[in-house]
Amino acid sequence: MENLVKTDYGSFLVRVSDLLEQARRKTVRQVNTVIVHTYWKIGHLIVEEEQRGKERAKYGEYLIQRLSRDLTKRFGRGFTERNLWAVRQFYLTYPILHALRAELTWTHYRLLLGIRDAKARSFYGIEAVNNSWSTRELDRQINSLLFERLTLSKDKKKMMELAKRGQIIEKPEDVIKDPYVLEFLGLPEKSYYTESQLEQKLIDHLQEFILELGKGFAFVARQKRITIDNEHYYIDLVFYHRILRCLVLFDLKVGKLSHSDVGQMNFYLNYIKDREMFEGESFPVGIILCTESNRSRVFVEYALGGLSNSVFVSKYKLYLPTKKELEIEVKKEKARVKPILPKKKENRRD
Repeated sequence: MENLVKTDYGSFLVRVSDLLEQARRKTVRQVNTVIVHTYWKIGHLIVEEEQRGKERAKYGEYLIQRLSRDLTKRFGRGFTERNLWAVRQFYLTYPILHALRAELTWTHYRLLLGIRDAKARSFYGIEAVNNSWSTRELDRQINSLLFERLTLSKDKKKMMELAKRGQIIEKPEDVIKDPYVLEFLGLPEKSYYTESQLEQKLIDHLQEFILELGKGFAFVARQKRITIDNEHYYIDLVFYHRILRCLVLFDLKVGKLSHSDVGQMNFYLNYIKDREMFEGESFPVGIILCTESNRSRVFVEYALGGLSNSVFVSKYKLYLPTKKELEIEVKKEKARVKPILPKKKENRRD
């Protein structure tokens, strides 16, 4: 009887706790929504009041100073001039109240306001909602220039789709980034480390690595062993992509990429296709992660040419690239041309 009571009570406690947790989350969301909407309305009032001033720019500055002083006296902290300028900018950037997302807090919007490019700002807002990013995660994605990395090899139309719809994953190419930014590993850029040390670091920071990989990735295995003709081979890291419904194999390279590395990944993919695919799954994808200073794009194109499997080669950086560095990458990508092969000699008639 006592065991039964304990069991019944345990179930009862879980149900009560669930209700309280749901109420707490709902309360937090409602409070966040009220705060965001209130700041928007204050921004609206500030802009309206400014427009009544004869000298708008000077009056606006004076208005913010005075409002900050009076609100601080009446309500305490939180109404600095800087914050009020942000509130004003919030209204100007998001002029439609009902378009604001309840999932985003005021801190989310403060981070978004720091993005000048409207397309990038729209993208990060959509992705923050779709992926339930915390403010910390959103800040990291902005600082790692996710939007710029995803648009490196995309045309203007694809870039606008990213801005309007966020990241849409329909094929393996849609999940590839170049470069991957692994600053969370804490490895100095010029230090010596082995591939096994790099792998261990990625496992130690698996949550951050999955965030960098993007949505849909789930960890499966490290050093996955496959055996052929009584010989063992090991795949560095294996993930599953829930949207593409396929296994994604990672091979980590510290030294210079060679054509044998590509062949090895192709070998792994053929094995997985033959032995480990379940019914309804898509073909596996292979990603070779290399250090920044590596083979030329021409070499990579030749190495990957003719493969029936999906093999991709991407760089990784151990630090956050600057905007200027990524702009250089964009220019390189746009200027990229396929290698020119020698023309066949034509038969000449004298």
